[in-house]
Amino acid sequence: MPLDQPEQQTVLVDKFDRVHSDLRISVTDRCNFRCAYCMPEEGMTWVDRADLLSFEEIERITALLVNRAGVSSVRLTGGEPTIRARLPLLVAKLSKLRVRATGDPIDISMTTNGATLALIADDLYQAGLRRLNVSLDTLDSERFLELTRRDELTRVLEGIDAAVEAGFSPVKVNAVLMRGINHDEVSRFLQLGRDKGVTIRFIEFMPLDAQGEWTEERVVSRAEILEQAAADFDFEPLERGSSPAERFGYRDASPGSPGSEFGIIASVTEPFCESCDRMRLSAEGQLRNCLFGLDHVDLRDIMRNGGSDDELLAAVAGEVDRKWAGHAIGQVHFIRPSKSMSQLGG
Repeated sequence: MPLDQPEQQTVLVDKFDRVHSDLRISVTDRCNFRCAYCMPEEGMTWVDRADLLSFEEIERITALLVNRAGVSSVRLTGGEPTIRARLPLLVAKLSKLRVRATGDPIDISMTTNGATLALIADDLYQAGLRRLNVSLDTLDSERFLELTRRDELTRVLEGIDAAVEAGFSPVKVNAVLMRGINHDEVSRFLQLGRDKGVTIRFIEFMPLDAQGEWTEERVVSRAEILEQAAADFDFEPLERGSSPAERFGYRDASPGSPGSEFGIIASVTEPFCESCDRMRLSAEGQLRNCLFGLDHVDLRDIMRNGGSDDELLAAVAGEVDRKWAGHAIGQVHFIRPSKSMSQLGG
């Protein structure tokens, strides 16, 4: 019998020499919130459940990209991922994957709105999830209701506490700041981070709102965030690394301790596209090379039509190769994606 041939390795690199090793996976387009900047209150057309990728299909794509294309980091998103039934089962499947070069477990994380997190945090941790991002845009109950159209602030805060208690580290709280809505809550969020031992990350408002009402004037910039923070806290910049967030540490905190730093993701005013290593897989199997990409490749169709792993890998490599230099927000040639954040799996 002939000796087994080694699997052919692929480097997912685009025309600008960016190597892609981070895969964002949306497990559902559905959500239990109706955040104004993410989806309309009514009228959303959900993907038919039969058209969603199964856990087995997600596992196949992820394992292929880990084993043969160097992917080492996976983030689960939605919609709201915790409303996908039996989510810990998927986490358990993915947590068995190992980085080919080192044999270490891949880095698995998840972004959630936190509303049902208290019910599932322990199960997710036991399944192998280790890092969590909780999206929370205001600490004011009336603003929360206005933003999310749900009266769930208390449950989100309980979810953050449950994540910390379960052992997740770090727990990051992501706040999208919008002028005229929550732009004045910087210090309040930072104090929450210090009190609960979590990392606050402020994110600039991007043109992916379902209503299409984004304007540059509503963006709270990095410079303004730092100015507000400096009024109440003493901090210094930290080494950024490969993270999209610029990091800042409190001078009176022990480096690396829970709640000892905060971050800013300045996607609009100071984009970091030149170092982007991310790909995004939608709930129905569309792979996009950028959150603002206008096209995609359909991996679900390839699989369900009997496509091989080599065909899947070639499709992914081709999509990465087509990646633009940057998103061009604020420039005359910027084209807004037709899908909102909830449909893209931010």
